[in-house]
Amino acid sequence: MRRALSLDALTIGFARRFATYKRADLILQDLEAFALLVSNPRIPVQFVFAGKSHPHDQPGKAVLQQIAHLMRDERCAGKVLFLEDYDINMGRLFVQGVDVWLNTPRRPFEACGTSGQKVVLNGGLNLSILDGWWAEAYDGLNGFAIGMGETHMSTERHDFRDGDALLRVLRDTVVPLYYERDRDGLPREWIGRIKRAIRTLGWRFSADRMVMDYVMKAYVPAAGGTSSDVGRC
Repeated sequence: MRRALSLDALTIGFARRFATYKRADLILQDLEAFALLVSNPRIPVQFVFAGKSHPHDQPGKAVLQQIAHLMRDERCAGKVLFLEDYDINMGRLFVQGVDVWLNTPRRPFEACGTSGQKVVLNGGLNLSILDGWWAEAYDGLNGFAIGMGETHMSTERHDFRDGDALLRVLRDTVVPLYYERDRDGLPREWIGRIKRAIRTLGWRFSADRMVMDYVMKAYVPAAGGTSSDVGRC
């Protein structure tokens, strides 16, 4: 792993189930443009993928195989890595180690998208379709959005638009911002986004707030309302 990845390159991670609606291959829609994105030695970018598909999900397994084979494509060699045997321990390392967490579900099928919530407190930034939690959480400066939340009746057209938007936001915003350094070599604006993400999202999307909401808004009222008013304790 240490020999396979650069410690200095912008690292973009994708780790989750390889269900087809999650579109792990969205970034590969224009393979030539993707190859150009990852092949610039002045602003190196690397992608790390991990995940599993259901044993009977043949389309999902095909997407996984496409990404795994990309490691042997000379245009992307050393810039794309697929890690096998994805599990909870590998997931923990992912959210701690990536600079950007990539989330590309086909809107509106993402129920929540909690993996991106774990990245926040580890100093990573989300790059996501405006679906699931990110539609509620994104404020324009605490991460990055893919598109404007558009949908289309044609799945093919929908995916084409989202793939184009993903490449554009990477090429025009994410990568330049990461490599825009001051005289001390620090990406000040990038760091500012990390701080804003922690400040605006860390407290809102946490297990602590979730449990409190369940207790105060569901369990206590269901158990007898004001006779169990936690606020009086």
